[in-house]
Amino acid sequence: MIRVLGCFGSIAARCHTTAFLLDDDILIDAGSGVGELRLDELARIDHVLITHSHLDHVLSIPLLADTVIKLRMGAGLSSLRPIHVHALPETLAALRAHIFNGVIWPDFTRLPSAQHPVLVFHEFQVGEVLRFPARGGVDDRLVHVLPAAHTVPAVGFGIETPQGWWVFTGDTGPNPALWQALQGERIAQLVIETAFGNEEAHLANISGHLSPQTLAQELAQLDGEVSVYITHPKPGEVPAVLSQVRALDSRHRIEPLREGLRFHAPVEE
Repeated sequence: MIRVLGCFGSIAARCHTTAFLLDDDILIDAGSGVGELRLDELARIDHVLITHSHLDHVLSIPLLADTVIKLRMGAGLSSLRPIHVHALPETLAALRAHIFNGVIWPDFTRLPSAQHPVLVFHEFQVGEVLRFPARGGVDDRLVHVLPAAHTVPAVGFGIETPQGWWVFTGDTGPNPALWQALQGERIAQLVIETAFGNEEAHLANISGHLSPQTLAQELAQLDGEVSVYITHPKPGEVPAVLSQVRALDSRHRIEPLREGLRFHAPVEE
């Protein structure tokens, strides 16, 4: 199951930045939506998969580490269960240099000790398939690292389900490499960003995002009808962006992503 914790490009009341929870132990991005989880839910997170280094996607990592360190320590320091953070090498380097630097936040890759840290970083590359142990008697969970085209090194993710892939593009502008990577795959749901309306298409272009007109060009590369969910608009701009998107593409079922939505295999509720 994939639960939407946050799906906006900035914050307001009941609007949080990007975060998803896969089952109960894997975060996909760590925006402000992570704060919607209860303390016991936070303590169960074992892995964090990060699309890129921008603040709206990583801001909850340092706070998560600080929140759960005692809860995950169990009987003592030697039994501490670390949280594994997976990202591109450039993303991990940015986290080390700009967040876990002792100035913005303590370095939880060395705390409470270098031998037993609460955070462990793992590099991945585009094209890799990440395998996470099965939960609840089902098969291992497979997550494909997909290409993205943004202003910093970035990726998307594709999660295999019995009915096809659940695909999250991450922050991206026009992205031919993504459609090449998805060629021949059955897509169950596509979560794709549209951060700006057409009236701000110039901002979308220079900031590595999509607008409705470029989104329509991207969706034209999909085979068959796909359930499409729009993510990353600013609070208050969802109706206008969605109206523009639907005016340009009538082939797919297009809906706004909603916080609290839960995607199941094979259907969403």
